[in-house]
Amino acid sequence: MYKLVELKKKLEELKIYPKKNLGQNFLIHQLPIDRAVGILDAYPTHKVYEIGPGLGALTEPIIEKKRDLSLIELDSTFVAYWKEKGVDVIFKDALKVDWSTLLQKPSVIISNLPYQISASLVIDMSVLASNLDAMVLMFQKEVAERIQSKEKGENYGLISVLAQVFWDVEFVIDAGPKDFYPPPKIASRILHFKKKQTDVADPNKFLKLVKAAFAQRRKLLKKNLTALLPADEVLNIFNDMNISLNARAEDLSPDDYLQLYKRLK
Repeated sequence: MYKLVELKKKLEELKIYPKKNLGQNFLIHQLPIDRAVGILDAYPTHKVYEIGPGLGALTEPIIEKKRDLSLIELDSTFVAYWKEKGVDVIFKDALKVDWSTLLQKPSVIISNLPYQISASLVIDMSVLASNLDAMVLMFQKEVAERIQSKEKGENYGLISVLAQVFWDVEFVIDAGPKDFYPPPKIASRILHFKKKQTDVADPNKFLKLVKAAFAQRRKLLKKNLTALLPADEVLNIFNDMNISLNARAEDLSPDDYLQLYKRLK
């Protein structure tokens, strides 16, 4: 285990306790740490941003690699902790950071993500036209399964389509509750996202399309898409693409949505 006694000692010295509202479950098992940080070696010249460093299970080995590192942290205690160590820290919610301004050169994001922001962050980063080339992120296992789910699966949805259109997503390693302090009630999974080259000219329009498609899953896809186009145009596109008029949002693959987007333009 990763220095559990030392971690508890630091928490006591700082007079803080893990905050549930900030999703603070500190990674303490060395193998997931090594696997996550090891992926950064594939991006040796990239700027590294870590979200929610806490007391540094991932941060310290990144510093040891002498990487160009900035931290994004919402807990003022940890902001002060890392600033005292001379590390660059952005005191802000990761979902409110102006990433388009921040990412001025080829970059990688790494994080043991607070579970409550994980899906939103993937969606935001997927449609961001920027220098972000990769992400190494830990999720609640259920969210990771949704990200990698294939069409027609019960877990397939908006985040599945966006992640698979804009990224090559690879499984890295699973982590159980005992790999964290305090142990959460669920299992976790680390995924490696590698940016794809796509011909989506306007990622936000693509997001709008997929959101409309999955807005009401029980409805037929053709009805959901009338939020964007007149019904007769939707039917013409379906006929051209050989999409069944009885199709629902989960029946189309990520590539189908890419082709649908091109027709909608």
